[in-house]
Amino acid sequence: MNRDFINTLYIRQQACPNCPSHEVIANWFNDLLGTLFPDFARLQFTTQKEFELHVEKLKLQLDQILSRNPVKTEQDSSEIAEQFFDTLPALHEKMEQDITALYEGDPAAKSRTEVIRTYPGFIAIAAHRVANLLHTLEVSLIPRIISEYAHGKTGIDIHPGAQIGTFFCIDHGTGVVIGETTVIGDHVKIYQGVTLGALSVDKKDAKTKRHPTIGDNAVIYAGATILGGNTHVGHDSVIGGNVWLTHSIPPFSKIYYQAQMSNAEGEKDTIIFKGESA
Repeated sequence: MNRDFINTLYIRQQACPNCPSHEVIANWFNDLLGTLFPDFARLQFTTQKEFELHVEKLKLQLDQILSRNPVKTEQDSSEIAEQFFDTLPALHEKMEQDITALYEGDPAAKSRTEVIRTYPGFIAIAAHRVANLLHTLEVSLIPRIISEYAHGKTGIDIHPGAQIGTFFCIDHGTGVVIGETTVIGDHVKIYQGVTLGALSVDKKDAKTKRHPTIGDNAVIYAGATILGGNTHVGHDSVIGGNVWLTHSIPPFSKIYYQAQMSNAEGEKDTIIFKGESA
C-alpha cells in the first residue's frame, strides 16, 4: 500500500487518539435509558446507595465523553454533565408523557410496559429528548451520534435540533424524518413515512428556519410530506396520508389526498388535494 497514504491516515489517527467511539456513546445512552426505565436495565441494584453510585458513574462517563469530543465547546465538560443530570427529572417526565401519548394513541397497545419495551417510536423519541438536551447545552457532534444510533435501530430520523413538545406520539414510525429547525407542539401524532423537511438544501440557508411548524393536537398520517420553514400547520389540524404540503394552513384544517380512477380511454389518474377548515 502507498506509504504516503498510510502516513496521512496515521496523522489523522494521532489527531484524535482518544475520541469517544460510537459504541461508547451508544452504550452510555443505553445505560442512561436503563437507569430511567428498568425495562432496559442491564444491571440490578440491591441497595439505593449502589444505585446512586451508578448514577454518579453515568455522570462521570458523560463528562469523559464530552471532554474527549473532537468538537469542543466553550463550557467545561463537567459543568455540562452537571447541568444535564440536574435536568434529568424534567427529561424523565417528558418521556413518561410520551409513553402516555403512545399508549393512549394506539388501540393495539396493551400496556405502558409494552410501549416501553417494544415500540420504536418510544426509543426514537427518548433518544431525541437526550440528544436535544445536549444540543441545547451547546454540545456538538455527540447529540447527532445519539440521534443516528436511534435512527439505525428504529428507522426514525430526528435531528437533535428539532423542538418537540410534550405528549409526542410516533406510531409505527419507519421512514419518519424530522428536520433540524422543525417545531412541533404538544399532543402531536404522526405515522410512518412522514417527512417534515426543507424546501431548500442550499448550504447558505443552514442558519435559517428551513423546516415546518406543527401546531398542538395535529395528526399527520402515513406518507405525508410537509416542507418549508414558513409552512405552519395550525393546531387541531389533520393531514391525510400521502399529502404534499408546502403552504400554511389554519387551525382545525383537514387536508387529504384523493386519487380518481382512470377512465375507459386509459387516461392517467388525477390527484386532487382538498382542504376543509372548521
